[in-house]
Amino acid sequence: MSSASLRLTLRIWRQESPPQPGAFVSYLLEELSPDLSLLEALDRLNEQLLMAGERPVSFDHDCREGICGACGFMVNGQAHGPQRATSVCQLYLRHFRDGDTLTLEPWRARAFPLQQDLSVDRSAFDRVLAAGGYVSVNTGSAQAANALLVGREQAEQAFAAASCIGCGACVAACPNASASLFVAAKLGHLALLPQGQPERQRRSAALQSAMATEGFGSCSNQLECAAVCPKEISADWISRMNRSG
Repeated sequence: MSSASLRLTLRIWRQESPPQPGAFVSYLLEELSPDLSLLEALDRLNEQLLMAGERPVSFDHDCREGICGACGFMVNGQAHGPQRATSVCQLYLRHFRDGDTLTLEPWRARAFPLQQDLSVDRSAFDRVLAAGGYVSVNTGSAQAANALLVGREQAEQAFAAASCIGCGACVAACPNASASLFVAAKLGHLALLPQGQPERQRRSAALQSAMATEGFGSCSNQLECAAVCPKEISADWISRMNRSG
């Protein structure tokens, strides 16, 4: 084994389906390049499992560029792992040491029921947004880009809130499994734009009601949500949501 390669043990939560019991299973991977992402290491493991006639590890992923929000699980007890402002698909093995053991487990939240292994059902987020996380005001045909003036600071704040990718890390990290940061970000970016003003109050009430209906907990200002957010969305948005009603 070259001096540049790594030897890691992946301790992974394996559970074939919700009714069946789950348990951690350890797998040793050797000769791993530090330039591999953690998801690529899981790909390597799944190739080995398939060759051995075993069921591969189920985990969510799509673009693997940190922008779609499809990926997400706990790495050594931290949502998305130890690297700040990084989704798990952009977490590289060079951030770990040779011989490390990495414990991988799914988001743990009632509103995110487990599907298999590291995969959970996050469709609750979709239903919350469907309750009113959009602009339905009829604005007619497309207008010129400068027809509705938006100040630079206002636009930058709206963009910061809109950068939420809906990965669910905020829920997984919160002791109460609250979705407040997700909902507050969605409310915030629409409320700051002129098109979002007419429905602002109705939208806020609808999304917060849907959040409670889906089984997300309440915010108790632990601020773990902001600490693990891969897009570094500020918990200040929660304060704005609470002030707006």
